[in-house]
Amino acid sequence: MENRRIVAGHLSALGTILIWGVTFISTKLLLKDFTPIEILLFRFVIGYIALFLVYPHRLKTKDFKEELLFALSGLCGVTLYFLLENIALTFTLAANVGIIVSIAPLFTALLAYFFDGENLRTEFFMGFIIAIIGIVLVMLNGSYILRVNPLGDILASLAAIVWAVYSVLMRRISRFNYHTIGCTRKVFFYGLLFMLPALFFVPFHFDFYTFTKVQNMFNLLFLGLGASAVCFVSWNWSVSILGAVKTSVYIYIVPVITIAASALILHELITWVAFVGVLLTLAGLYISERKTVKIVKQIDV
Repeated sequence: MENRRIVAGHLSALGTILIWGVTFISTKLLLKDFTPIEILLFRFVIGYIALFLVYPHRLKTKDFKEELLFALSGLCGVTLYFLLENIALTFTLAANVGIIVSIAPLFTALLAYFFDGENLRTEFFMGFIIAIIGIVLVMLNGSYILRVNPLGDILASLAAIVWAVYSVLMRRISRFNYHTIGCTRKVFFYGLLFMLPALFFVPFHFDFYTFTKVQNMFNLLFLGLGASAVCFVSWNWSVSILGAVKTSVYIYIVPVITIAASALILHELITWVAFVGVLLTLAGLYISERKTVKIVKQIDV
């Protein structure tokens, strides 16, 4: 039974990443009529409403410490991560952001090791190096040259760090044994709450006409229902089963899914360089997930 749960956890993480890898396409299409903060707000409002309809019960925490963990998860996993990533895209190349954000599993592993007692494996680092090389090749796709843009690259790095913090926080929250959908809905609530102050500092307007376009409505529903409501629930469930480190490794293949979707939907060209990158990325994922000798953190009792 336990093996089935682990397999289900891996399949859930993989399915989540398959959807998240396509979100870039939807966001790119929506940017023609919406600003980044508008897309972010609308998608999570839709996601919150969907989760409320599925699970309308109130999730009451036991104490302030538990409530604080939910608030921090919403701040990191929803508000800060997406704002930092979107703002970074305005200062640096998309390839830079894609590569830097893909380093999140390393930050997750280090945080989980020092603050949550999760084990690290030597092959995790081997797979990480191979996957990052592959991700660089995928993002460059034979047609771009990475250029250092300090502000944008720093913001992308911060995005990777706050996602790592979110993953570790959700691992701790999973130990409370609350309903996964209820947990995710509470995280969304705090994410939206912390998002509100940003509306006073960035352009935001509500134009009903933009919602009447079929393409816009489809993409917003995809981001809100699929990429937010469903995927955050499935990702949090995978974290509760596999742990923050094992689940985060699947982030490696986000660029692979994105470039494949770009080729199918936007008819962008995939070069042989990107194809080699795909193979290296998948190899890195495989190596990172292999069972091997663990580096066990010694904890004094």
